[in-house]
Amino acid sequence: MANTGPPGGPSETREKARSSTPILAYLASEYPAISHTFIFREVRHLREKGFQVHTASVRKPKNLEKMTPEEKEESARTLYILSRFPWGLLKDNLILFLSSPGRYLAMAAEAWRAHRLGRRSLVKTLAYLGEAGVLVRWLASKGVDHLHVHFANPAATAAMIGAASGRFTFSLSVHGPDVFFRTVESILPRKLEKAHFVRCISHFCRSQVMTFLHPSHWEKLEIVRCGVNPEVFEPRKDPEGETKEILCVARVVPVKGQHVLLRACRALAEKGISFHLTLVGGGDDLESVRNEAARLGLAEKVTLTGPVGQGEIRRYFDAAHVFALPSFAEGVPVVLMEAMSKEIPVIASRINGIPELIEDGREGFLITPSHVEELAGRLERLLADRALREEMGRKGREKVKALYDLDKNCEQMGRIFQKRLKKVPKA
Repeated sequence: MANTGPPGGPSETREKARSSTPILAYLASEYPAISHTFIFREVRHLREKGFQVHTASVRKPKNLEKMTPEEKEESARTLYILSRFPWGLLKDNLILFLSSPGRYLAMAAEAWRAHRLGRRSLVKTLAYLGEAGVLVRWLASKGVDHLHVHFANPAATAAMIGAASGRFTFSLSVHGPDVFFRTVESILPRKLEKAHFVRCISHFCRSQVMTFLHPSHWEKLEIVRCGVNPEVFEPRKDPEGETKEILCVARVVPVKGQHVLLRACRALAEKGISFHLTLVGGGDDLESVRNEAARLGLAEKVTLTGPVGQGEIRRYFDAAHVFALPSFAEGVPVVLMEAMSKEIPVIASRINGIPELIEDGREGFLITPSHVEELAGRLERLLADRALREEMGRKGREKVKALYDLDKNCEQMGRIFQKRLKKVPKA
């Protein structure tokens, strides 16, 4: 449909923005994903700001049936690289080799270097090269100038190999903390070196990246926080009722500390405190957590929901008196921002970038990782003091609106794309 808006109106402004912005693509290992909804939100906001953003994913998403209609629509127009396996993948790579043998050999050389640096099998290396070939042809078909990858994981390996063709540049969003634990396997220093720029989600994250990157490359580091939409995650009133609701939204895996939370809840039960714990999320540790709740005598006080989509998650926040996330390792969890935006007081571990989000005793409580007694004490205090819950909730929302507002941070990301990519010559 033709643009019928008035000259200088919103439609014309958006068209001018599109004509002056680079064509982008976003790549993730799984997109859209229930556990990484912030990527979908970021893509959507950049499009609203006038960017053309195409999306690609290594594999198809799990739990698509639990996602919103918008996420399902996004999935339908996303490239799934492994869906091209085997014949489409072979065809893409053969065509690429025959049409541009020099570019393809440059990709093969980068793959070989990744093979040596990452000490990985030759089969895996060839798989990454194959994925890169699919990616390069697809990006060319969309006229993409630049590829942005969330997480410095295997998807970023395929992006780095593909970028060696010279047909596009790539950048990374580094979250951590897992990538900092497996730097050889992930080839992190090489990815940081080859990236056009690196987006770090916190000062802590940037400090970790700096340890793997020569100071001459520090100029390419940008801090852009993740965020939430405060208008979507609106404040809820502190729920009524004698039984207090504790909420934890996270993948149910050992690093998230659900077992520690269960033991803290047992301490509450032993004191006769009336509470209910809801654990929202799926993961490999579900059965273990369920068995532990039964062993501790908490089976009637604990609900495990499994994976929950964004269309349903807010009702769990609305029912919560306290949000707890006693993780052992984190970046800066978006679920904490969501809870704080809803004016729910939060308890989280004093690790990595979390103290940049939560000031202990102001927006919530920070606890020593794995410290059951400390967690139980903070839970008991918040469950007993409504005024404190409400005060921390208000301050938490203020912090989110000031520093973790999705719209403001996406505007910052857009400015960085504009600034950084003006210098990129066409291949």
